[in-house]
Amino acid sequence: MIDVQISQQLRAKCAKVALGCVEAEVEAGPTPAPLEAELRAAEARITKLSDPRTLLQTPAILATRAAYKALGKDPARYRGSAEALLRRLIAGKGFPRINCVVDVINLVSVESRLPIGLYDLAQAIGPIEFRAGRAGESYKGIGKYDLNLEGLPLFADQNGPHGSATSDSERTMVTKSTKRVLAILVSFGGQSGLEDWNLRLGELLASHASGRAIESRVTS
Repeated sequence: MIDVQISQQLRAKCAKVALGCVEAEVEAGPTPAPLEAELRAAEARITKLSDPRTLLQTPAILATRAAYKALGKDPARYRGSAEALLRRLIAGKGFPRINCVVDVINLVSVESRLPIGLYDLAQAIGPIEFRAGRAGESYKGIGKYDLNLEGLPLFADQNGPHGSATSDSERTMVTKSTKRVLAILVSFGGQSGLEDWNLRLGELLASHASGRAIESRVTS
């Protein structure tokens, strides 16, 4: 597997940070019917709650907000990607349908309440470091404007930042030509449960994205 490390500077401010890493060969085709059914079931579970907004107070979401504050980033302005997805579902907008690989990552992110970075390994030059963004760093987020990375928890390879717990970059995004991916679950509340979520993610990739040669590990 590609080497993914957590910087000591980030660890000093976010003591419980841990990463769940999953690599797999995939086929990034359209969303198949069984995955569509899982997405719709997840949407229904949330919209049928008497008060869906209580999901925004779950421990994983609160831990991500606390980490952003510790790094000097306003979590009300820069949300973790899991919280942003949850808010979209609570508003009744449903999951975006991108391709089967991205859709699997979005489903597991909502289920786990954890931000998940997803990268085309043909475009990421390892090793990868998880660290806080530095002054002046930015990149074009997927479908977004240039993202101010200062203070954001981000992933950087030999060519610089390419993903964060808020939004990944266009440089390493998954497209229909992607053959092997790296998915990274970001937990600021410790490593408990990460192995199970790695397994869940790998199983979904195998079932819905022709996932094979799947490897995983937890880094803390």
